[in-house]
Amino acid sequence: MRRLLIPALVLALAAAAGCSGRTKSADTSSPSTTGAADTATADFGTLKSVCGKGTAKSVTSQGVTSSEIKVGVFSDVGFTKNPEFENAAKVFTSWCNAAGGVNGRKITPETHDAQLMQVNQQMIEACRTDFFEVGGGAALDGLGVKTRLKCLLPEFPAQVTSEVGADLQVMTQGASSGYAPYAGYYSWLLKEAYPSSASAVGIITGDVPVTKAIAAQDKEVLTALGGKVTYSDLYPAQGVSDWTPYAQSIKTKKVKGLVFLGDFTQLAKLEQALTNIDYKLDWVDANNNAYGPAFLKLADTALSSQTNFASIDGTYPLEKADDNPATKEMVALFKKYAPDAQITLPAVHAFSAWLLFATSARDCAELTRSCVLTNAEKQTEWTGGGLQAPVNLTKPDEPVKCFNVEKATTSGWVPADFKPTDGAYRCDAPVYKYKGNYGKPPTLADVGKSLADLK
Repeated sequence: MRRLLIPALVLALAAAAGCSGRTKSADTSSPSTTGAADTATADFGTLKSVCGKGTAKSVTSQGVTSSEIKVGVFSDVGFTKNPEFENAAKVFTSWCNAAGGVNGRKITPETHDAQLMQVNQQMIEACRTDFFEVGGGAALDGLGVKTRLKCLLPEFPAQVTSEVGADLQVMTQGASSGYAPYAGYYSWLLKEAYPSSASAVGIITGDVPVTKAIAAQDKEVLTALGGKVTYSDLYPAQGVSDWTPYAQSIKTKKVKGLVFLGDFTQLAKLEQALTNIDYKLDWVDANNNAYGPAFLKLADTALSSQTNFASIDGTYPLEKADDNPATKEMVALFKKYAPDAQITLPAVHAFSAWLLFATSARDCAELTRSCVLTNAEKQTEWTGGGLQAPVNLTKPDEPVKCFNVEKATTSGWVPADFKPTDGAYRCDAPVYKYKGNYGKPPTLADVGKSLADLK
């Protein structure tokens, strides 16, 4: 399990609260000439000829015709009312199809709305119609993995809540199966930024299985890095009306650094309660679910007292889009094809996944699932054209070395002083392999299949 944007909805099983609203860029530039879709081919960032015209081919696989590729996009939009994955699919496919599609085939995205609890039902439907699953995610995604593997349906997801590293899956941010993905971030907090905090770290999480398992992983890695967890607590999934008792407990335990796993609306309330009793933490790990303007607005009065950070998975900061050609280009494409959409961190991950799919499919003489998956797994330094730090996709169990950290301020999110080594990223993260038993994702063998069955 990897803590990739812990969905707020996981903690809202008893109260239908949506996932976080996240950042909306203020960039007003037009699409760059390299990203324009009215040329013979469409380039993006450092990726050349991502999409373009071609001679129509015969039917080669389910979801593929001579003129169309049907690709599924999972989401919980019916529950969260957050269309971030649909928006990313709309923007990418509109741009790509305007340039001719993938070798002449237009991409048709099909949303599979799991509405939180209907993951497996939607996966069964996807198995009947789709060629691939790209750029999506569902809070309870683990419910559909075995069904997906049984029908040999590959995926390039935008985010995974559980079952990271499952078969027929490529993650553009890297899976790091079995390794702590935030070892670099926590090492920076405990050993460099706030070394005195290592003696008193707290963890508070929503009382649901997903976040409790993540809390156990975080406790293990924090301890291994020299931290001492002196406070741990759970809060009800539906939220807390009065966070003062929790704040008092944190103060009594003299907690200096706090890891918060859950809905950032609840974190904002907790921080206000801490501020009200005049207790200041050295740092709060707000987790990257909070990366965006909504948390800043909710926590506004507490931000002057509490110091919040979030690790954003080696993705270029959205608020610095003008400084990075690929991010700026993506922002311009959103403005052109979905001008009212918020650009979120998961949406950036989704866009990177779509780029991986299109470039992998483009290079197939015969468009098959096996060919697309194999081409994606050949990428040794995938950056999404410059949207993120390089990741080796040939080895899903390889630890990710690059990370970057954002700090919440009253004027917005800004890069923290985490001592980058490679442009916007720091690529010297320590490697930590989990020793605890946190389960393993299903494999093809578990459902009586093998890679040889993939066509």
